[in-house]
Amino acid sequence: MNKYLASFCKGSLLASALLLAMTQAQAADDQRVGVRGAITAVDGDTLKVHTNRGQDLSIALAKDLQVRGVTLANIADIKPGSYVGTAAIPQADGTLKALEVHVFPPELAGTGDGHRAFDLTRDSTMTNGSVGDLVTANGRTMTVNYKGGEKKVVVPDDVPVVNLVPGDRSLLKPGVKVLLFAQKAADGSLSTKAVSAGENGVTPPM
Repeated sequence: MNKYLASFCKGSLLASALLLAMTQAQAADDQRVGVRGAITAVDGDTLKVHTNRGQDLSIALAKDLQVRGVTLANIADIKPGSYVGTAAIPQADGTLKALEVHVFPPELAGTGDGHRAFDLTRDSTMTNGSVGDLVTANGRTMTVNYKGGEKKVVVPDDVPVVNLVPGDRSLLKPGVKVLLFAQKAADGSLSTKAVSAGENGVTPPM
């Protein structure tokens, strides 16, 4: 009986180790990589980008690729009830200091709802939600409400504000500035299902 129990435990440990290894391998196969830079070429379903970090990357585009245009906006374009996203850094008083704000069209309300870590800077976060209180005099602040919480965001005067608008692949041309999040496979190849592309020379600030 003791031999059986020892054998069983050994088998269970081995199975657990194999499961952990498989989970880690799957995670390695599914890494999310932020890509920010300028398009250098579009070859069929392959997008080539020279990144802000000096890399030249090739990204496979999904057949059902979603393209969003990025256009200049103004803080005045944001109203209570607007659905926004903002990359920001936390402040000592519990507020967030915006690094950028992007405004979603009504049909994209609910996209990425919530508050999470983000890769724009080392300590940055991303908050997507509906605008509640909004103050544009004596400093610009807004409350962003999302499922399960809310954040008060301070928007400095020099922070870029942009609109996200529906787009298509015609926006993807050499020289256009883009932002995308690619999936990195085990072999190092990159693919994406969505691209945000600046219109009329705009650089996506996210």
